[in-house]
Amino acid sequence: MWEQGFSFVAGIDEVGRGCLFGDVVAAAVVLPKGYVLEGVNDSKKLSEKKRDYLYEQIQLEALAVGVGIVDVAQIEAINIKQAARLAMKQAVDQLKITPDYLLVDAETVDVDLEQTAIIHGDALSQSIAAASIIAKVTRDRMCVEWDDQYPEYGLAIHKGYATKHHRDMLLRYGPTPLHRKLFIRKVMAQLEIKEAEQQNEQLELDLI
Repeated sequence: MWEQGFSFVAGIDEVGRGCLFGDVVAAAVVLPKGYVLEGVNDSKKLSEKKRDYLYEQIQLEALAVGVGIVDVAQIEAINIKQAARLAMKQAVDQLKITPDYLLVDAETVDVDLEQTAIIHGDALSQSIAAASIIAKVTRDRMCVEWDDQYPEYGLAIHKGYATKHHRDMLLRYGPTPLHRKLFIRKVMAQLEIKEAEQQNEQLELDLI
């Protein structure tokens, strides 16, 4: 896009789409034309220490950074796909400059700007990767705060994803107000079936 004459190319990505808990977060990042930041990659492939370092570098050196956050109530109301797209739109709207082109990780943003959706964009575009880092660090820090509110769920560790520990704690304590009810309904049903099966197996062993 730089070679085609676009100067303000914004990379856009979101984090938290597949979580059982908490808000979905998106970021938009406009890097200086020709800029290369060593080490930028898909945020999921980086260590927490590396992400934190790159987060600070991106905040310092990007021409503009925007963040969008859509809460659980909105996710429940409009579904996660639309919530992720809304967060992306908010992120673009938060940019202090108007981009002339958008590179988006496998999505379309509802703004009147030229754009291209790129599958695995966070591994192919530096701008999208930078946005994924901003979004993930932002949401991970929110998870640490949520962990203070609900320490029994281990949110600071699994970040709201459906790990075994998270599912076990859901079965033990039930959902919090910040759990995505539509997401966990099926998970909870599966867990209850599994628990019932385990109880039946134990009963059969006891009878033997």
